[in-house]
Amino acid sequence: MDATTLTTAYEIIRQPLGEILPRLSVALAPLIPHRGAAELSTHCAHSPFKSVGGTDLPVAAELTPLLDSGVPGAPWQGRAAVSGAVREVVAVTSDATARRSVLVLVREEGSAPVAEAALAVAQALWDLVTSHFDRFAVEALPGALARSRAAADTRARVIAELSTAHAAAFSGVLGVLRSRALDDATARATATDLAVSALVDMRAEIKRDRLIAEEPAREAFARLADDLRPMLRHSAVRLELGPPESDRSLAADVAHSARAIVRALLLVILEQDSVRRVHVGWRLTEHELRAAVRDDGSGGLDACDLGAGSITDRLEVLGGHLDMEAVPGWGTTLTAVIPLKTPDAPTGAADPLTALGERELEVLTRLALGHRNRQIAQELHISESTVKFHVANILTKLGVASRGEAAALFHKAA
Repeated sequence: MDATTLTTAYEIIRQPLGEILPRLSVALAPLIPHRGAAELSTHCAHSPFKSVGGTDLPVAAELTPLLDSGVPGAPWQGRAAVSGAVREVVAVTSDATARRSVLVLVREEGSAPVAEAALAVAQALWDLVTSHFDRFAVEALPGALARSRAAADTRARVIAELSTAHAAAFSGVLGVLRSRALDDATARATATDLAVSALVDMRAEIKRDRLIAEEPAREAFARLADDLRPMLRHSAVRLELGPPESDRSLAADVAHSARAIVRALLLVILEQDSVRRVHVGWRLTEHELRAAVRDDGSGGLDACDLGAGSITDRLEVLGGHLDMEAVPGWGTTLTAVIPLKTPDAPTGAADPLTALGERELEVLTRLALGHRNRQIAQELHISESTVKFHVANILTKLGVASRGEAAALFHKAA
């Protein structure tokens, strides 16, 4: 990279997380003119898909084939399906982290081919950005972890709502089409096939989302083991590993946090001169993950040695806690207890609006301004029936009977 590129890279990664893709798009525009940009970053559990720019941008499902077929380090330019049409794109795939990611720039029709030097800059910047994103996930910094957990909750609620609505709609279509009251057997068969295909696509989308947002416990522990072995490579301390017996899936933020906490605990343990053996194990129960680090030292480790830094901060974000058992002459066991469900808000401190998804908040904001359904639909570029669906959900979640009551709650919370 030259000095200009380095300066550009610094200006990109110093932005808040939500502003990085827009800033990256602006930085690449002179080199690769484009009308919009989108990314699919599988290391990001709470919002792996992002887009910026005008209309006719790709959706997450359209980026998946580009991610699967892309070659890291070799940006591709050509034509791909975008927003229901075939358009000119540049796809930049990165494997700078454990999980790959793709950046897609949607170009104007008839655009001139991009020079290799410009593609190389795009690759370098995307590798840097994805490494920057992955650091937040791997280190599980408390502030970023809190935002991740909140965003993951919202995303999970929205996905659940949409999945339920779509499944109900498609099931209703199938019920009608299978009715013997209809005479046109060919039409019924064709429509049934279409509806079944839609259901299959929806379930595949849910599965893809789960692969991003969750991580099998044994796989998560194996990644932890790979992190720990280099820490003891040149040490006389022997590392013993106890992988979880269950292979149930963990939320990605839990898996990232558990690994970061265990690494920090191991560093504390290794500061003792008397330790010759350390056992690291995970155990899953129905409601929690127990990540334990046990040594064979003197048992003289004091709670003050753990400090009040990021270990306890991370656990507080997740609603967890740290147990310590020190037995003189036998060693110390440190156990991070992490709930597998999001902790509830403290009694009396809950904001009723936190139950709403991002799109529902957008609808409620406009509803509180006195906008009618048609105006809201136009402003958000969605159908009027979708607005009605969101309004019904808003009233249910807020426990109110009218739009006026919902608006009053909004203004009170604001």
